Parts: sequence; structure tokens; C-alpha cells
Amino acid sequence: MAHDTFGGLTGVDLQGFHSGGDTECWKRLGSHVVTIADDERGQVTGTRFAVWAPNARAVQVIADFNWWTGDDMQLIPGSGVWGTFIEGVGEGTLYKYRILDQWGTWHEKVDPMARYSEQAPGNASIVTESHYSWSDDEWLERRAASRAHREPMSVYEVHLGGWRHGLSYRQLADQLVSYVTWQGYTHVEFMPLAEHPFAPSWGYQVTGYFSPTSRYGSPDDLRYLIDTLHQAGIGVIMDWVPGHFPKDDWAMGRFDGTALYEHADPRQGEHLDWGTYIFNYGRNEVKSFLVSNALYWVSEFHVDGLRVDAVASMLYLDYSRPEGQWVPNRFGGRENLEAIDFLRYVNSHLYARHPGIVMIAEESTSFPGVTKPVDAGGLGFGFKWNMGWMNDSLRYLELDPVHRQYHHDEMTFAMIYQYSENFILPISHDEVVHGKGSMINKVAGDDWRQFASLRAYYSYMWSFPGKQLVFMGCEFGQRREFDESQSLEWFVADLWGHGGLKRLFRDLNAVYRENPALWELDSDPRGFEWINANDAGANIFSWLRRDEQGSVIACLTNFSPNPQTRYRVGLPHVGVWQEILNTDATEYDGTGQFGNLGRIEAVAAPNDDRFDATATVCVPPMGSVWLRWDPQASSSAPQSS
Repeated sequence: MAHDTFGGLTGVDLQGFHSGGDTECWKRLGSHVVTIADDERGQVTGTRFAVWAPNARAVQVIADFNWWTGDDMQLIPGSGVWGTFIEGVGEGTLYKYRILDQWGTWHEKVDPMARYSEQAPGNASIVTESHYSWSDDEWLERRAASRAHREPMSVYEVHLGGWRHGLSYRQLADQLVSYVTWQGYTHVEFMPLAEHPFAPSWGYQVTGYFSPTSRYGSPDDLRYLIDTLHQAGIGVIMDWVPGHFPKDDWAMGRFDGTALYEHADPRQGEHLDWGTYIFNYGRNEVKSFLVSNALYWVSEFHVDGLRVDAVASMLYLDYSRPEGQWVPNRFGGRENLEAIDFLRYVNSHLYARHPGIVMIAEESTSFPGVTKPVDAGGLGFGFKWNMGWMNDSLRYLELDPVHRQYHHDEMTFAMIYQYSENFILPISHDEVVHGKGSMINKVAGDDWRQFASLRAYYSYMWSFPGKQLVFMGCEFGQRREFDESQSLEWFVADLWGHGGLKRLFRDLNAVYRENPALWELDSDPRGFEWINANDAGANIFSWLRRDEQGSVIACLTNFSPNPQTRYRVGLPHVGVWQEILNTDATEYDGTGQFGNLGRIEAVAAPNDDRFDATATVCVPPMGSVWLRWDPQASSSAPQSS
């Protein structure tokens, strides 16, 4: 034999994959351009192909270089992996695998470890290598030293194809980065970017877990977009979908004719609602595949965090299943112990490998300890989406104001469990699709009431404990539901109402980031105190936010159409409180009639036996005001009533 048949890959190299401990298996499996030693000619360059198919009788690589006729692969000794090295084959090669199952049927499959794929409707895998040089060292150093829970986080959720239709990764690096910078968000969150054939799935039906979708360009083009965001000081979170995968016959399902990545038992291996397969989290090779995939996006694309989709569907064996259609765990319970172990594994591994990243759970139940550390018995996520807050607050927003007084506690209830987890408050794509209506169309009434209510709602959200996430288009009050095949309604973004809301988001983000009281103690009870949680009759909510340095901000929101021109509140300090935000300002297309001339003065007068000072505040109809105590200006303020 003139050269190594397997391009330098041995069964020893694959032991970690089979034990569940290889967290970088993309470096061994899939297609790689390599140079190997040849006995007669010295160095020889070509492509090494390697694919896991332990129950196959034969495997071939079919590609454009062999006119799709097939070159035989060999089983690498001591493994269930088939491999071959083909000289002269390089980047840009289109290929698939042809697999002969135990029953004599051939199947054409794309490479589960492909790092680049053909654009739909094509689905061939593509040989690729990265040639990108990163310029975000400063960002990565800062990230490694960060403490996410004690830092600002306002997230702009984006579907790349629907933000401005037809833009590439590189065009987005100009236009999206410029817009997000102007708006002032700390992070963007991309809906899944792994390859998926069906565009209306928005990326949640993944067929190429290691392959950035080629709809918008090459993998290096995506690296350029992320690098540009980092250089602009913007973090990147990506949705990750380890909970299920689609049944397309050319993809991962029944890969070698048997249930390889998925459970064989449909009671454990299929999602009835979604028509998809469920990963077999207890299988070592599947653990290696998925943990490697999470690490791949962080290591190879410098992603700053993963938002893990549909965690609840992973945690419960009876998730969306009728009685008798699920298999209890070994203790007779409904918890999926293998999935729980897997989530702890992936979270602890990523945090250990890349300090400063964030792992975020979309988890809709009250499963305990989602954001507790693994060594304390938790799942080890950094944050959890607060679905309870989202559902309660949207129900309240949709009510006619006259009825809101009877549902006041729906807005205050979230504080009962606020410190049980580290929360992100999400107004995501899920709230503006499938007949739920856009955010502005959830609000009853005329244009004035709709826009004023949204301004009040988002300022309420931005000042509530927890990090924030808002879906693209919500920031200017898009009226139609999200449609991935069209651009956002940018033609309305600067019209009356829409433009004011967009400018409010810019200022919300600016004031938020400038004031640690609004984020430093999000996960600490010291950071929040109600002023008045019980003023249901006026539809007003008021509270204080604090930081470690003693700064205090009073936040008041009036969800009634009636202005409160002399609203008395208790405050912890006598003196001057600067008005740092008023959602009724003309800049935001408010009336400009209900403000505090930039400041109020609190005088020494006990209030509710909790506060030493009292002030009279003007709170606009359907509006919010934020007031920051100014200790310097307060030294000359009145000291008594």
C-alpha cells in the first residue's frame, strides 16, 4: 500500500467518540483536506472521508469527482467508522454517502459531520476548510473575564433571512451591525443557523448540525459577520436544537438502516407533535456528537452563547404524550435521566472550556434548578427564559384597561419566584407567529393607545429584574406577524408611532446600559424593592432598582389611559430625583404633556412605614417614568414637608 487508506485516522483516534468523551469529533469525522506521507512520492494531498455507520454492510462515498458512481470505503479497525482517503480531491467537492444496510437496501445520505452544504433544494455535503483570520482577541479576552449575571444584557433576536430579505452574511455585517449598534443592544440572538432544507422551519429542523446554512454564504462569511459584531462590542447567541431532528430520508434518521442517532422505540425516539426523531442521549456516540456540536459553534465560530431550544421536551419522557405512550425511567418516574445527564455534561463542559460564554434554556415548566450549577444538583445553565412572566404580562397587555385592575396580580406574580432561577425576559418570535398577532395588534384601541401601551410595556420590561430579549420588528411596532419569506416592514419604521417606539428602544438600551442599578443585581433580592405592588385601581406598578454602589432608580408604569398628575409615592431618600426616562415624551411620539420637568423632589415624610421620604410624581397615561436619585443635587433639597 503506497499510503494510508484512512488518511491518518485510526481506531485509537475514535475511542473517545465511542466512549462519549470526544468533544471535538468534527476534527476526526466528516471530510477533511489532509496531506499524508506516501512511500514513493513523499507528501500527498487529498480528502479524508470518515462516517459512523456501525451496522452497515458496505459504505461508498459518491461525489462529483467519481460522477456519483461510488468509491468503496473501509471499516476502520476497532471502530464502527468507515473511512477512505482520496488523493487529489479538495475544497468545493460535492459528496454524499451510499450505505448498504443489513437487509440489502442502499441509502443515499448526506454527511452528519459536513461543515458546509449545498443550498436547498440541493443537499449534497461540501468539502471545506476555513481560511478566516479572526480579529476579535480583545472581545474574547473581555468575555473570559465577564460575569454575565452582573452585567447588562439586552438581546435582539434575529431571523437572518427575514430581517432584510436577500442579504448575505457579509452584507449583514454592514447593515445589521450598524443598526444593532444604533439601537444599543448588547447581544444579537440568531435563530438556528445550522443547515435546514425547509425554510419555514426557521432552522429548527436541522439536517446539518455542523454546517452553517449556505443560504447567506460560506462558513467563513458567517465568521466575518460574527467577528464584525464582536468588533462592534456586540455579543452573539445562537439557537441550538439538540431536542429533535427531522425524518428526511437523506439525513440522519435511520442512518445505516438502524436507529443510530435516535431511540429505536418510537415512545422514546419520536416527537408526535413535530413529526421528528428524538436523540438517544444515553448512547455514547450521540453524546460525543452533540457535545462536540455545541463546542464547535463556540470554538470555530466564536459564538458567545447557545440558547437551547425546547428543553422541556428533553426533560420529560411523557412530554406531549398520552397515557401509555411513554416509557418511565428506571425509578418509575417521568424525568428523562439520560437527557438530564447530557445537559449537565454539555453545560459543564462548555463553561469549563470557554469561561464567559452563556448557556440559556428555553424551558417552560417549573423543573427545579435549571440555572443552578451542576455540582449543586442543577442542570448548569446560566440563564432560563422566563416563560411565566411572558405569558402573564402578555395576557395583561391584551386586556382592555378597564379590566386590568382585576388582573393586577398577574403582573406582580413573577416576583414570587424571581430568585429561583437566573431569568431572561423574552418577547421572542414565538409570540408574533401562528395567529398570535403582532405585539401592537395585541393591544386594543386606536393608534395612540396601541403605541403608548407598547412604550409603557417595554419600559416596564426593561426595568424589571432579569435580562431582556425582543424579536426583530417589535422595536418599531410591525403590524403583521413574522413571515420568514419577507423583509420586516421597514417602510413603516419611521412613520408616526413606529419611529417613536424605535427611538424609545434606542434610549431604553442607552439608559439601561448606563445604570448598573437596572442590571447588576438582577439575580439578587437586594436589587429590587416594591414601592407599591398593590395599586390595582390605578393600574400602576412602582418599584426601586438598586446596585452595589448605592444608586437607586424608581420605576413607575401606568397601564391606565388616565394620567396621574399628582401621584404620591414613598422613596428611600430625601432630595432630588432626576427624570431619566419618560415614555410620553414627544421624541417617542407621546403627548409631551405629562412629565416632571426633568426632576422631582422628595421631602422627609414617612410613607407606608417603609420609606423616610415622599414625593409627588406625574405619571403619564399608558406611560412610564424612571427617576434616579441624585445625591449631589439633594444636599440643597428641602428636608421636611
